[in-house]
Amino acid sequence: MIRVKICGTTSVHDALLSAEAGADALGFIFAPVSKRLVSAQVAREASLSVGPVVARVGVFLNQGLDEVLRTAEAARMSAVQLHGPLSRLYVQQVAAYYPVLRVVRPADLAAEAGVWTGISGVTLMLDAPEPGGGVPLDWEALRPHFPPGAWLAGGLGPANVARAIQALRPAAVDAVSRLEVSPGRKDPDAVRAFVQTVRTAESESYPQ
Repeated sequence: MIRVKICGTTSVHDALLSAEAGADALGFIFAPVSKRLVSAQVAREASLSVGPVVARVGVFLNQGLDEVLRTAEAARMSAVQLHGPLSRLYVQQVAAYYPVLRVVRPADLAAEAGVWTGISGVTLMLDAPEPGGGVPLDWEALRPHFPPGAWLAGGLGPANVARAIQALRPAAVDAVSRLEVSPGRKDPDAVRAFVQTVRTAESESYPQ
């Protein structure tokens, strides 16, 4: 089954919307530079509202180890997503406490895929150079380098996620900007359409 992560969750309302639509994971962005920044308190309330079945992923960018661990605990996250140029030791330290999604850019995929997939508790995620910008990746060009079991983000939405799944067969897909009416506010119709499109593409790409 292809897992579906809806990122940029900023309210209890949108957390429940995504969960009810069938999302497997929600993303909560704690990077101060993001226009979808959410507080640990609001993320905690949203996390508790959906229960333990839905994964709650805290998204961080170049933030200190203590800040990441404190925020993830306070917000009741079940996993951590790490962006930025980070050392192997740092990622290992985070992975000692939480499952980690280690984000890489397309230009770094060939060189870094083996580095991060070799760490216990770490899963690779491919994202655009400017996460949350809504610009899709060149999936065909990435096909030779995309490792099995990796997650895919970067400009995904209801209109293109089926093509992305067909090209790369990711373990999970992650969307944000194309599922919004404005940054941080989800479009209910787009969220439901995205999940349903993934489920349809999954049955076609991975027939039973």
